[in-house]
Amino acid sequence: MVEPVVLIIISGGDIASTNQARSLLEKCEWNIGNEVEGFKSWNYNSVRLWWRDGGVLFEDDLDLRWENKTGEKVSEVIFPSRHVAASGFPCLTIHPIGTPQYDFDEIPPFGGKPADAPPPSPRMSSWMQELKKQAKSHNLLEDYSISFETTHHGPWISVPSLFIEIGSTEEKWGDKNAASALADVIINGLNLNNQDKIPKISAEKVVFCLGGGHYAPQPMRLSDKGIVLGHMLANYALIMQKRDEVEENKNNPNGTWKKAILSAYNSTKKANPNSEIWAYLDRKSFKGWQRNAIKNYLEENNIPLGRTDDF
Repeated sequence: MVEPVVLIIISGGDIASTNQARSLLEKCEWNIGNEVEGFKSWNYNSVRLWWRDGGVLFEDDLDLRWENKTGEKVSEVIFPSRHVAASGFPCLTIHPIGTPQYDFDEIPPFGGKPADAPPPSPRMSSWMQELKKQAKSHNLLEDYSISFETTHHGPWISVPSLFIEIGSTEEKWGDKNAASALADVIINGLNLNNQDKIPKISAEKVVFCLGGGHYAPQPMRLSDKGIVLGHMLANYALIMQKRDEVEENKNNPNGTWKKAILSAYNSTKKANPNSEIWAYLDRKSFKGWQRNAIKNYLEENNIPLGRTDDF
């Protein structure tokens, strides 16, 4: 049986992405592969680097498109990228993708399928720890904050994936030292530059996180404890509108929050089929009626809710 490949997809119009690609190509002994959809590729053992033009947010099914053109099954996808934020605050980030907060008839503004999320990479937590190490060794800690981002934007993809990013302005996007650090995270995370197989990440319990802000401080704390993470939904992705104060409506607010939670749970389970999937609630970020509604919904769907000590 042919071993599946890990696909690193480069956005040719994104200097943060292309700088990470150049660093990867310089640091590892890649072989030139075939053009796929007219774009160059490189091979290293069971890892493929695919250098596309333009961006990827609206390029759905890139894993299946690779498989259709090459016959190689893709097991996971890594997206080196830039990070854009109105604040312009310098940061290095890792995040899963998906747009579960949108209803089925809505069009997400930055790609993806409404009311759904692709499987999140089980590598996010361990790579965050590696990112901290590489940021320190590359003397970046004074210039950048380091954090997860919660689940957001496209593209749609069928296999586990993550974005690894440099942000948040044009000056920082082109930082070659930051690109080198992120390339080293990918190299160490995939066991490039040696003959060892790509590490498999498994855990008895995997946690998907609900609530908090976009830069996910609570998931960062869980990651520091070695907990494997799935999707992370910020408060803004859990849209809840309080209904009339009658008894049967108290714990059943309107909004897309139920679809978002179920999507995050199901796709985290798909990425970690042999693990128990637990929910973690950033309790302080919700009002009491919101907490109660979420707890009741998790219980109705037999999704365990835990605190840090439970994991």
